[in-house]
Amino acid sequence: MTNIPPSAASLRGAVDLSSLVRPPASAAPAATPGAAPAGNGGSQAVPALVVDASDATFPAILELSQTVPVIVELHAGQTSSTLATLVTGHAGRMVLARVDATANPQLQQAFQVQVAPTVAAVIGGKPLALFEGELPEADARQVLDKVLEFAAQSGVTGSVTVGGAEASTEAEPVEEPLPPLHQEAYDAIEKGDYPGAIAAYRTAIAQDPRDALAVAGLAQVSLLHRLGSQTADAIRTAAAADPTDVDAQLAVADLDVSGGHLEDAFDRLLTLFVSLDQEQKNAVRTRMLEYFEIAGSDDPRVGAARRRLTALLY
Repeated sequence: MTNIPPSAASLRGAVDLSSLVRPPASAAPAATPGAAPAGNGGSQAVPALVVDASDATFPAILELSQTVPVIVELHAGQTSSTLATLVTGHAGRMVLARVDATANPQLQQAFQVQVAPTVAAVIGGKPLALFEGELPEADARQVLDKVLEFAAQSGVTGSVTVGGAEASTEAEPVEEPLPPLHQEAYDAIEKGDYPGAIAAYRTAIAQDPRDALAVAGLAQVSLLHRLGSQTADAIRTAAAADPTDVDAQLAVADLDVSGGHLEDAFDRLLTLFVSLDQEQKNAVRTRMLEYFEIAGSDDPRVGAARRRLTALLY
């Protein structure tokens, strides 16, 4: 049975790297009534309609998903020719990104891969769970049609052309350059150098403590760096073996947040909080504040957790 989500809620709150790629250009023309949001339509060139992606290159996939929906196939060495045929048959209205889940632990954890292949979509930087295992061609085609419908509802209505195909005649908006330290962090993320990105963001915050983008970027990259090459099974086994081990519980909370299970992470740490000494409470409070930055203050789960944490503190 397919798992076609009616909304982004299935993975909402998962680690969202969209703030770590270049922000949309500010010089885009004003949208006309009923038009798709600026930057979500139009056309751009890509190397191919079926590409390989990795932990290091996934920020580019998130950026591409602002123009077209990207189907993400997380496999274990063997890829689906049917899925590639269906995607290319949509003539540039979507792209297929293939990820070797065994070689890319960050994405394996972020998409909560339990079965290979696991297929998801990314639309406007937001991931959507689609299905696990192989589907008959007719069922897979239906899923992709629904992805296009959801993308249209989200204003992602662009297209892509391969290689040197003729570019759109419309003027491209000029990208506003990133501040130097943000660019340094962005470059480090593209290389998979999370410690380098962390150092750049920390320097940016030291220079301007009100740099909200740097604060959010630091929280996101720090989480990915902490997860490192650990497997989900090892993290959960360690946490289950000793429910009083604060480090183990923080690690499994990281895993929950990376998979979009914010409420589970919040409840785990806040339930543990009352039994901790002051140093441990400070560690949990600091980690909770990082999660608030990752999810964003407009997430209702953040508001509820913040109120509960405040009550425990005072």
